[in-house]
Amino acid sequence: MKQLIYSAATVALVYFMVASQHPVHQHAEEVILSQEHKHTNKLINETSPYLLQHAQNPVDWYPWGEEALAKAKRENKPIFLSIGYAACHWCHVMERESFENEEIAEILNKHFISIKVDREERPDLDDIYMTAVVAISGSGGWPMTIFLTPELKPFYGGTYFPPDDKWGRVGFKNLILRLIDFWQNDQSRTKLHQDAETLSRIVEQRTSISLPVDEDAQLSTDLLANASHQLEAAFDDKWGGFSSAPKFPPSNAVMFLLRDYFHTGNKRSLEMATFTLDKMYEGGMYDHLAGGFHRYAVDQEWLVPHFEKMLYDNAQLAVVYIEAYQATGNNKYARIAQEIFDYEMTYMTNDSGGIYSTEDADSQGKEGIFYLWKWDELDGILGKKEADIISRYYSTKKMGNFPSHEDYHKEFNILHIRRDAASVAKELGMTEEQLKSTLSSIKKKLLEVRDKRARPGLDDKTITSWNGLMISAFARGYQVFADKRYLSAAERAASFVMDKMRTEDGKLLRTHRAGASKFHAYLEDYSYLILALVDLYEAGFDKKWLFSAEDLTEEMIVQFWDEKSDGLFNTSLYHKNLIVRTKSVNDSAIPSPVGVAIESFLRLGKLLDKEDYLKKARRVLKANHPYMEKAPQGYLTLLMNVDYLIHSPKEIAIVGRKDSKDTKELLKAIHSRFIPNRVIAFLDPSSPDARELAKKIPLLSGREIINGKATVYVCENFTCQLPVTSPEDLINKLLAK
Repeated sequence: MKQLIYSAATVALVYFMVASQHPVHQHAEEVILSQEHKHTNKLINETSPYLLQHAQNPVDWYPWGEEALAKAKRENKPIFLSIGYAACHWCHVMERESFENEEIAEILNKHFISIKVDREERPDLDDIYMTAVVAISGSGGWPMTIFLTPELKPFYGGTYFPPDDKWGRVGFKNLILRLIDFWQNDQSRTKLHQDAETLSRIVEQRTSISLPVDEDAQLSTDLLANASHQLEAAFDDKWGGFSSAPKFPPSNAVMFLLRDYFHTGNKRSLEMATFTLDKMYEGGMYDHLAGGFHRYAVDQEWLVPHFEKMLYDNAQLAVVYIEAYQATGNNKYARIAQEIFDYEMTYMTNDSGGIYSTEDADSQGKEGIFYLWKWDELDGILGKKEADIISRYYSTKKMGNFPSHEDYHKEFNILHIRRDAASVAKELGMTEEQLKSTLSSIKKKLLEVRDKRARPGLDDKTITSWNGLMISAFARGYQVFADKRYLSAAERAASFVMDKMRTEDGKLLRTHRAGASKFHAYLEDYSYLILALVDLYEAGFDKKWLFSAEDLTEEMIVQFWDEKSDGLFNTSLYHKNLIVRTKSVNDSAIPSPVGVAIESFLRLGKLLDKEDYLKKARRVLKANHPYMEKAPQGYLTLLMNVDYLIHSPKEIAIVGRKDSKDTKELLKAIHSRFIPNRVIAFLDPSSPDARELAKKIPLLSGREIINGKATVYVCENFTCQLPVTSPEDLINKLLAK
């Protein structure tokens, strides 16, 4: 029996369908309550859009919590745990096929305690039990389907199951019936418990790795060179990126290569970075009308996306395109970053400044249909002349250009670029500027029409960590583009999190929705927010953000630091009912939370002269030297911290009046170039708290304005250079190797 189930699970497909949504879309509870249902379960009182989507299934769902866990123990029933998220296409499919099926629901209700979890609310549960699913089946994805003993130990799992046997995989109904048979037989139930013990040990081994610090480990340029060589070996010379299909946005890889180019002058690193950014933008993965990137492309050419839009992707990509603009001066990269910001501010921000999580791939039950166009529709909106222009530039065709196995995608077009503007303009007898102006007008017309369509659903919860990523992006955007909207967006989002997403005693919480903040924060929430507050301080120089970052760092150390072996747990002291307290250092769709915590230690350590922070950063990096050496592509966030240590940061102290012209010119000079390793502090000597601030930030101590002009002091490796007052002299000092 066990062998049959496991062999069926082994052929499970991996579905990475992650998404986002719109402020003008219907909210989850509006969708649910607008329809009549004869069933209501315990998810009805939750705030998660994903859980609310299942609140009127005939399955007697419980949220994860004491009530469900105690019931499983009391009744000695196995737990059926289903984990997904609101924008997951195949989660919707399995709900429709199985969880709305009265027969299946009756079986589940009689023999299991069924628990539904939103992976975005509980990444700890997702991490633990996804590790078990991968150990069982060799692959993972969502929806995650896993069965636990009442002691929360997994004994079987997989991803999507059809309701009945087909496609070479066991049907969900047959699966649960066979598991019931096993559970009701004393001998086989004993075997299931043994399997659960074995699997739990495997999960613990894979999720709580702690390596001793190797004092002899060398954090050297050899590590960085090895990573660069491995990225080059994996590089797709034809389409960019560092993998075959499916292709996810390689933000960390591009950021690493830009740093490699800066320090070594290796033009190949710059070529790989910019070529990848160009191809991602040109493909269908980019929304050429409203801005922002979809989650990933199913093909090698970046053409066919899974249409969900994730906050965490767009936040990282905004920073990557900003850095590419700083490194190259190419205005295209600046425009792409600005379009991402416009998208987030227009469609993904609530009235109080909090930023929504995801925009769904589906609308009206059809994936991607919101973003696609038929030829006749384009012709009717634009007229033949302008429709011809976009057919040349955005590769639209009369019979459609969108390859898909879905019938409803036939004859549809997705906007993408296969020709450069100069050649298209020449063909049309226009100048390049005339073409760009015409395209801008065309896009506005199409966007106006598209915004009237039935929109994808909105997962409008605010997640602390993802907001942290976007706060950093907005702060960096303000530094480079001096657009006050970006600073305002960053400050409003930071205020939202700090004011509404903490306990009374200041502990961070994970999510906020419908007026309620819930769940103790994880390491990623603390580390991303701390770094965001440092970025926000360096953008607007409001000291409250810097000192809030310091306070949160002290709290992060208390809650997450592993005193037995140098490192940080993913979960805090407050997370309960877990079979293992996980530790991980690798990157995933989001940067390594440990890596981001290390960057926070390094930057705050320099700004506030905190040697303990710097020591912690070095020890964690040394402990993880083997990973960075053997599999650098999975640990690029850690490696960028190694880069920070090796190429010691520029410590920049600016003294002047905050809004004076000469101060702004110096700041513009600092931000006009790509200088990856730096910290910046600002002092207005006329401020009443100037003396106190200089004590708190040693970099500012003893700094004065020279000859009545805003002045910059640049220090590095415990040595300070002569102060400068001209932007030209400042750039020379910052670029000196």
